[in-house]
Amino acid sequence: MVKTAESIWDNCLKIIKDIVEWQHYKTWFEPIKPIELKNNVLLIQVPSQFFYEYLEEHYVNLLAKTLKRELGKDARLEYRIMVDSGNGRNGSMDLPASGMKIYANNEMNFPLVIDNPVKNPFIIPGLKKMQIDPQLNASYIFDSFIEGDCNRVARRAGKTVAEKPGANSFNPLVIYGGVGLGKTHLAQAIGNEVKRLHPGKVVLYVSSEKFINQFQDHSRNNAINDFIHFYQLIDVLIIDDVQFFNRAEKSQDAFFAIFNHLHQSGKQLVLTSDKSPKDLDGMQERLLSRFRWGLSTDLQLPDYDTRIEILEHKMKNDGLDMSKDVVKYVAYNINTNVRELEGALISLLAQSSLNKKEIDIELAKKVLRNFVKTSSKEITIEAIQKMVCEYFDVPYERLLHKTRKREIVQARQITMYLAKAFTKNSLKTIGEHFGGRDHTTVIHSCQTVKDLMDTDTIFRENVMELTQKVQLAAM
Repeated sequence: MVKTAESIWDNCLKIIKDIVEWQHYKTWFEPIKPIELKNNVLLIQVPSQFFYEYLEEHYVNLLAKTLKRELGKDARLEYRIMVDSGNGRNGSMDLPASGMKIYANNEMNFPLVIDNPVKNPFIIPGLKKMQIDPQLNASYIFDSFIEGDCNRVARRAGKTVAEKPGANSFNPLVIYGGVGLGKTHLAQAIGNEVKRLHPGKVVLYVSSEKFINQFQDHSRNNAINDFIHFYQLIDVLIIDDVQFFNRAEKSQDAFFAIFNHLHQSGKQLVLTSDKSPKDLDGMQERLLSRFRWGLSTDLQLPDYDTRIEILEHKMKNDGLDMSKDVVKYVAYNINTNVRELEGALISLLAQSSLNKKEIDIELAKKVLRNFVKTSSKEITIEAIQKMVCEYFDVPYERLLHKTRKREIVQARQITMYLAKAFTKNSLKTIGEHFGGRDHTTVIHSCQTVKDLMDTDTIFRENVMELTQKVQLAAM
């Protein structure tokens, strides 16, 4: 069968679709058009310069691998970038893809071998006298890891470890939390900071799955001692997702030997997990006890203010501009994890670039439908009550009970004021939602809030901030 640009690209997309998340696939790969296949060079058309730069930064290795699989090791990729030339006219320019180096089989993404008689489990046959690649992503640094209440302890502990690796009380440092909260980012930021502050230190980041696969390869070749000895050379060992050790008993034995040697030698261990060490199933008790020698610290869901900071930092780094209202809208509606938050921002920018539209609330609503169940809802009294309780850190039950405590009374009055402003409920209905109070109490509360806003600056700022939160929830 004759190979065409369309057939080759379709085959590439079948592979890519199974690797990248669905939303990212629709955003970054569906708009691409195959143009021409000539002399093993595939020319693809992308909608904008922004699109091209994003593919080059995040997906060029994936594109290289899939294209070489279809066309062989001499495959090349070129982009045709559509350019707005002004006066309603569109032009284009062609650029070669970077990262299309020729690799032998299984050589991509491995550190190289050191000049040492101990065999390196990451070795590429035939390469000698090379340094260990720490396997760190250079973009994962402390400056891009926004600090908030959700991660303050973990981030500061990480900084301490990076400044004095092995010579601190946080050894091992265990960072745990749910998906997309920044465990890998923080762990690698520690590694990058160690390399910056202590260039002579040998740092290695490795996932538990890669560690297990290496161990199994060396076990088949009767070279377990070489494997263990190599890891005992590391000054700062970072292992991601240690929960996957639960299905590899013998790998746990090897890691136990490595852990003991490194810890006793004053070397640093940094581990990440999706659960606290006490909740890890299938792990040897002797390993779990060692995990508890240092510090276990969790990453929690970022709060609203931290989510805004994360978005603003990413926009600043990428040279992007977006109105404060849109930033707040995205931050309010994406409250799951950092990864989805950044994904929503990227999709928003991509849609803006594709459609040549300004980023406004309407575009944000359209894009966020893929991330949240709904971006348009009627606000309820219960929802406002929960927002106010969360804002003032007041238990929900206390908001309904009779009490003369000033902070509770003011929180209740503000809630009634917002319920009257943002819902269609009668004064009587609002009062019933606060322990059966009558409509005159609601009237009095609303008037009190208005009076205090005129005389108390801090009170007014609190009410205005809560008003914004309710407005965003009602959009």
